[in-house]
Amino acid sequence: MELLDIYDELGNHIGTEERSIVHRDALWHKTVHCWLYNKDGYVFFQRRREEGTLYTTASGHIQAGETVKEGFGREIEEELGYKINYDNAEMVGVVNFVLDRENKDGSMFRDRVFANVYVCEFDDDASKFKYDPNEVSALVLVNAKEALDLFERENGKISGKIITCGDDENRIEDIEVDFKDFLVNKGETAMGKYGDVLRKVIEILER
Repeated sequence: MELLDIYDELGNHIGTEERSIVHRDALWHKTVHCWLYNKDGYVFFQRRREEGTLYTTASGHIQAGETVKEGFGREIEEELGYKINYDNAEMVGVVNFVLDRENKDGSMFRDRVFANVYVCEFDDDASKFKYDPNEVSALVLVNAKEALDLFERENGKISGKIITCGDDENRIEDIEVDFKDFLVNKGETAMGKYGDVLRKVIEILER
């Protein structure tokens, strides 16, 4: 049973509840969107096996009693198999997210989220990632400045790198990344979804 801390609309903590009930009853809770970048200005996007699109480096719910930074570290370790030092992770911002969606069985999935967006430098070797290939198909690295230009144009391709995990070793190869490869939901823009993260990375590296 997974317990989540729950909050009122102003962010005041009001208790804990089971995850299934949180989404059934539209209770406010916290998630973390985890972004890794390196000193060369590349940002890591995860490509999920099922969806096939590029999204956060990792993301998930903050569990009851857990800090956001602790959740950052746990999600990176669970999804990518890497234990990162998250002490230096920096906040980009908190986004209030609301979604109501009907499930296949006719029940409703109701999301009321304080999404905490954080970035953290990855200063290790990419061979250290050990993600589950049944869940994650690859990590894709793109240059933050080039990605911003791409999202401004909303069309075209940029160069990138792809990390795939094998049984014996990871492979890193050069690829072309298309604008259409990035997850952008209906009513969103790529710049609105990812722009603040990319600008934060650029700001940190230019300090």
